[in-house]
Amino acid sequence: MQSDDTPIPETPNPAPGRKVLCIEDEHFISELYARSLTKGGYEVTVIPDGAKALIEAQTDKYDIILLDLMVPNVTGIEILRALRDTTQTPQLKAKIIITTNLDQRDDVREDIENNADAYLVKAELTPHELVNFVNTVQ
Repeated sequence: MQSDDTPIPETPNPAPGRKVLCIEDEHFISELYARSLTKGGYEVTVIPDGAKALIEAQTDKYDIILLDLMVPNVTGIEILRALRDTTQTPQLKAKIIITTNLDQRDDVREDIENNADAYLVKAELTPHELVNFVNTVQ
């Protein structure tokens, strides 16, 4: 997990062709992420709708899923639970990184962090720092 006050190290570029699914309904943010990640060597798919994004995530063709908690139709928390439920998503190789600006109660945040591979606060992260962090995800 990424701590809120831990600096994000610079890392080398990822292996070519790593695929990222960005589930984000804020157009400006998704554009920033997609542009930065593409420049960093990733193949990026952006889906702003939670229901459509869940179906796409369950195809298991992504290495990393950036998951905003507040997306329409199916929330990020519902997506996270469905992806971690082996009866709904039998195999998932992707690492799930929560991206949010919501301040969660400690118990809710702990539950999310236990089911995700990382938890990032968007307001505390530049697109460049996001790419550096994603580069560290194995």
